[in-house]
Amino acid sequence: MGSLFRSEEMTLAQLYLQSEATYACVSELGELGLVQFRDLNPDVNAFQRKFVNEVRRCEEMERKLRFLQKEIEKAEIVVVDNGENPEAPHPREMIDLEAQLEQLENEMKDSNANYEALMRSFLELTELKHILKKTQTFFEEAEHHVHQQQIHDPNKTDDTAFLLGEEPKPSPGTQLGFVTGVIAREKVPSFERLLWRACRGNVFFKQTEIEVPLEDPSTGDQVNKSVFIIFFQGDQLKSRVRKICEGFRASLYPCPETAAERREVAIGVETRIEDLQNVLGQTKDHRHRLLVTVSNNINQWFIKVKKIKAIYHTMNMFNLDVTQKCLIAECWCPVADLPQIQDALKRGTERSGASVPSILNRMTTKQEPPTFNRTDKLTSGFQAIVDSYGVANYQEVNPALYTVITFPFLFAVMFGDCGHGLIMFLFALYLVLNEEKLKSFKGGGEMFETLYHG
Repeated sequence: MGSLFRSEEMTLAQLYLQSEATYACVSELGELGLVQFRDLNPDVNAFQRKFVNEVRRCEEMERKLRFLQKEIEKAEIVVVDNGENPEAPHPREMIDLEAQLEQLENEMKDSNANYEALMRSFLELTELKHILKKTQTFFEEAEHHVHQQQIHDPNKTDDTAFLLGEEPKPSPGTQLGFVTGVIAREKVPSFERLLWRACRGNVFFKQTEIEVPLEDPSTGDQVNKSVFIIFFQGDQLKSRVRKICEGFRASLYPCPETAAERREVAIGVETRIEDLQNVLGQTKDHRHRLLVTVSNNINQWFIKVKKIKAIYHTMNMFNLDVTQKCLIAECWCPVADLPQIQDALKRGTERSGASVPSILNRMTTKQEPPTFNRTDKLTSGFQAIVDSYGVANYQEVNPALYTVITFPFLFAVMFGDCGHGLIMFLFALYLVLNEEKLKSFKGGGEMFETLYHG
């Protein structure tokens, strides 16, 4: 009962760990969670410590896992957390995990690159399909205009007739050039205005909207676009028009002049789009299967990598002895748990296969030990409330014991409404009854986590 009223009695201990057994021993002590190590290299830069390369490798694995996690979130795949807490893998297993994550990252990047390239081709073919469809109307209007002119003046030659693939009239005329393309819908007014000013009104601009939004392969966003056609005369205007199109990031596509050629190209485009849709579907299914496989293991991989990183980060606090075969560590630990700590060291030594056992020596010191208050599922919430205001000094009375009684009473005094209290009681009862089910729920954010743990 004494530990409930005041913090646990602590002692400073010195550990002698064989080099080959250090990793396994620190892993066992970490799982036990009863030891606080002291940094014996406070003046050594973080980049000059012994196991800095291993820490960097862990950070690189974390980066790869974060990349895979983002891809899973983009694909809207639910990651199921089964609550498993795997042990830190052996250093040899760390190499296998590193290679596995490297392979998965490369495979996912290749899949993303292939999918983006296919989507870009699909976007280009779709835009070309809309250009062939929309510009047909423009050419029909121009053909109708030429026909009307021929009725009124049969001998008059219009440059557009040559553009439409018709036989030119004997009278001399200059051929009209044109470019067709697709541009973002919101850029059309400024695009048209700049064309008019830069070409001094010597171009004819016609545009129509594409009804269906098109997906941007780079961002995945839906973009509204418009098809345009620009008629001009002369190479100088052609160069100027193309530069303006490049400045507005408009996509230009070649468009045949005759209706027969446009129909032939449109049939070929439709066939290529169908083939591309089949390939896109297969690529998407393969990518989805890969991400589902990753989502089943990503939480365990995160835990393993974080544990490996924590072990090497802790080992960077140790000192090497003169023989370079033993690491020396100092730690604070509860006196009552010394037997458990000794057992953890023994298990770690056996796991590593080291022949020399690890040694723990208690040290006498005048330094004030850290405060350690042992908690359980019930008292941890009240201890957190007390610690948020300030941690008691070593061996002082622990206020959290009294808070277990006073906090609910004062809360009831402040919120004395029966209806409000009933709602809170029912909500708390729901959380208690569904504790195991809600343990892995991640969608509630920080507020839900606070309510759940409280």
